[in-house]
Amino acid sequence: MAINNNRPTSPHFQIYKLPLTGIISISHRMTGVMLSLGLLFFVCIVSALASGAEAYFDMQNIMGLWPVQVIYWGFIYALFFHLCHGVRHLIWDAGKGFEVETLTRYALVELVASLALTLVVFLCVR
Repeated sequence: MAINNNRPTSPHFQIYKLPLTGIISISHRMTGVMLSLGLLFFVCIVSALASGAEAYFDMQNIMGLWPVQVIYWGFIYALFFHLCHGVRHLIWDAGKGFEVETLTRYALVELVASLALTLVVFLCVR
């Protein structure tokens, strides 16, 4: 029996376009990992604070570097994105919002709300 090698393969990213809700779901998991890693960084900051003035001064210098600032604001955005998606899960737990149009609309609201919350914090801190 000959094997037919011309059979189609399962959908892949060149063929299958992942819907926005799928991208949001994957992003929610990624931001959860980012928050876990960010909490380790937060423990370093608190540890420097507890270690005295010199360690705290060194930590302030590190926090002022632009790559660290990018990581910091990425952490803030991940926090708000994760929060907004958690609210969406609470709506789902109530048995609402499972229609296709509603899913896409909530995904867009989630993205806009997380960006807006991050921007509000940015403007309040600066």
